[in-house]
Amino acid sequence: MTSEHERDRLREAMAQPEVARIAEQLRTRVPVEALALAETRLAAVVAVLRVVEGTAEVLFIKRSEHEGDPWSGHMAFPGGRHEPEDPSLEATARRETFEELALDLSRGHVVGRLDDLAPRNAAVPPILIRPFVAVVPADVIFSPSEEVAATFWVPLAVLRQEDTRAEHVITINGARSRFPGFLVEQHIVWGLTERIVQQLLWLLDP
Repeated sequence: MTSEHERDRLREAMAQPEVARIAEQLRTRVPVEALALAETRLAAVVAVLRVVEGTAEVLFIKRSEHEGDPWSGHMAFPGGRHEPEDPSLEATARRETFEELALDLSRGHVVGRLDDLAPRNAAVPPILIRPFVAVVPADVIFSPSEEVAATFWVPLAVLRQEDTRAEHVITINGARSRFPGFLVEQHIVWGLTERIVQQLLWLLDP
């Protein structure tokens, strides 16, 4: 149950201009829904927004490092794979966010979803990612699990600045590949997460 204080803080957050514009865009646009093949795993993530002293911020996590995990150590949004007991991908996003951060999205508001995405790297197992956007009160409390090495709140205004742009270079099958990214606390947000950030920023400036 949310308290009256949390509801007031949530209303304040929803009224912040950037958050209000994102919510309105998500309310009126139809997201691209990808067709999943039989062998495709489904997953869902959440771009969690809050407003602190009038500034809209988005939550990133740095995943813990595990051998054999293709996303080990990556900057990401909370979320994970769909399980058979999940009634929907939004339920997956809510469950995974609670498991990873003990962050209960029922204390906030899921305002919509972005376009479905799939990895462009053929070395990654086939998976379809559905990103959601949620708004939570500024003083919401969470506790990262062992799956999460660190958390970062980053103002949307910072992500919109040109000097936040970065490049991630990796070697795939012996060839060097370059990927666009965002610099966050000396870490680079790239890949699927960078593409989700781009979608989020596009809602502010289509």
